[in-house]
Amino acid sequence: MKNNISLIGFMGSGKTTAGRLLADRMGYLFLDLDELIEISEQRKINDIFRESGEDYFRDIESKIVKKIAYNKTCVFACGGGAVLRGENTKIISKNCFVVYLKISPLEAIRRLSRSTDRPLLPDNKRDERIHKLIDTRDKLYSGYADIIINNEKVSPEDTVEKIIASMQ
Repeated sequence: MKNNISLIGFMGSGKTTAGRLLADRMGYLFLDLDELIEISEQRKINDIFRESGEDYFRDIESKIVKKIAYNKTCVFACGGGAVLRGENTKIISKNCFVVYLKISPLEAIRRLSRSTDRPLLPDNKRDERIHKLIDTRDKLYSGYADIIINNEKVSPEDTVEKIIASMQ
């Protein structure tokens, strides 16, 4: 069995919420990749995107993945775009049991409707952008996941139960 658990999926899919509960339940350390990036850069993700661009953000994301993925007994909530770079997915797949928390574009639109801190979701084309991003990323998420959990109509506690059951 792999020593860590990595949660992947689109923005708003429940990675952080379920990840915290899962880590607590298993006695693991919880690490949120986006939070670590903000700490490392001493600025919010929106500011990183605005001031330095997405490529810079992805570079920082990859550096942090390289640093943290070799830990033991951790639950990682990956950013929605962490799967865009093969170097990230290679490291994550090698060192983590990977769980894809899947939601539909309509569910993502619903969950993210009030969010103001998503640099890839401009207000004027948010719904269109969500559809496009999920269409692009779904194959990546599915391809790297050890399991896929439909995370639409379940509580975070039920999600954790499904993850634990699938690991046994």
